[in-house]
Amino acid sequence: MSSPREPAPSAQSAATSLLRELPSVDELLSRPRILASIERAGRAIVTQAARNVLSALRSQLRNAADTSADEAAMANLSILASVESRVIAEVEAALAPSLVRVINATGVILHTNLGRAPLSPGAAAAIAQTATRYSNLEYDIPSGERGKRDVHTSRLLAELTGAESAIVVNNNAAAVFLVLNTLSKGAEVIVSRGELIEIGDGFRIPDIMSESGAILREVGTTNRTRIRDYERAIGEHTRLLLRVHPSNFRILGFAERPSLEELVALGQRTQIPVYEDLGSGCITDLSASGIAEPVVRESCRAGIAVASFSGDKLLGGPQAGIIAGKKEIVERIRRNPLFRALRVDKLTIGALEEILRAYLRGAPDEIPTLRMIRLSADDISARAENFIQQIRTALPRDAKVDLQPGFSVIGGGSTPDQQLATQLISIESRHHSASSLEERLRKPQSGPPVVARILDDHLVLDLRTVFPDEETFLASALGLALK
Repeated sequence: MSSPREPAPSAQSAATSLLRELPSVDELLSRPRILASIERAGRAIVTQAARNVLSALRSQLRNAADTSADEAAMANLSILASVESRVIAEVEAALAPSLVRVINATGVILHTNLGRAPLSPGAAAAIAQTATRYSNLEYDIPSGERGKRDVHTSRLLAELTGAESAIVVNNNAAAVFLVLNTLSKGAEVIVSRGELIEIGDGFRIPDIMSESGAILREVGTTNRTRIRDYERAIGEHTRLLLRVHPSNFRILGFAERPSLEELVALGQRTQIPVYEDLGSGCITDLSASGIAEPVVRESCRAGIAVASFSGDKLLGGPQAGIIAGKKEIVERIRRNPLFRALRVDKLTIGALEEILRAYLRGAPDEIPTLRMIRLSADDISARAENFIQQIRTALPRDAKVDLQPGFSVIGGGSTPDQQLATQLISIESRHHSASSLEERLRKPQSGPPVVARILDDHLVLDLRTVFPDEETFLASALGLALK
């Protein structure tokens, strides 16, 4: 008689057996590859990675009952072989930076999600020098006594804007808060209903006013406000007339609001200061590039008491909120105890000073934001045609690459209804959808992610926001994405 056939081991029993074969944490930490990882990353990080991997593998093996015994055995052998690699991968992921460089091929110059204004090499060098050495941040070298950090930027800002004085805080929302808290805490601020905007990420002018202690007094209607609306609202508790420039919105059609000159004249008659939130911070005329945006100098020339604007928008500098205006008003704001909580650090000052000096030298093309804005459609077209010629032979046969007219935008809450003519590189593939190509560029196997756009079911690239030295990698990334 033949002996009875032994039953095949179940997936569960195979998994249970292999659970016993999993190495302990201490055993893993003694292996050569893991020891090399410890030497580079430190024992604490590697130990935690080993614990995480082993915990995940135990869960995976316990779930093996859902597969056949043969499938489980093969999977479990693969699992055991990959333990070390998984630990090392976990360590690498733990050490990898979260904030990384990306290539912006969207044509949105001040892309809020991508960090807004890229800094110039000069500004980056100023940051590096200030960060790695001591500096005279708050030290007056001639006198040998303590100084103020404002001096490094205040003179430059005053010269460029026509203001009597200027200070810098960490962003324009902080500037708005500080101005209102200083000049109108517990008192009324008059503002048009059509200017009660949301400035981004849920921050609204009425909310900032409320938190600052100012009392909002709305006048006019959403689309029409006249100077007499302000006149009628002025009372014994009025301390400030607020004007908010529509840098991130437009009201079109049947709309009206007083001119800045009218508002300043009213403020002078009533001895009430006028504060203008200029938002985008344009300090040079961009009309030659087709951009109509008020220049800070014009507001100061009109006689406002104080203005505030961003440093990382049209100014093209680091994130900052700049407060500029009459010396007496600016000094009052600087004496507010909250100024110390909102002021900027030495790195921002170093970068901002370098950007302002570029303006003073009349060198706008040293500032990446201004250089991108000033590029014409012909400039972009020449670069795009050359780029296509370089990549065409390396692309798969099913890929179709063409040029088509389109538009770039400034973005970042600036010039919402104004566009810059450009030439877009339009890409189509029979093997990959536009959304698939966009994802493949955004998640490359190596190198920086590429952020692009989808337009009419085509992937499109706008070289306006791609730095020339990034084109080689962009070509390589595109070739790999199309395979």
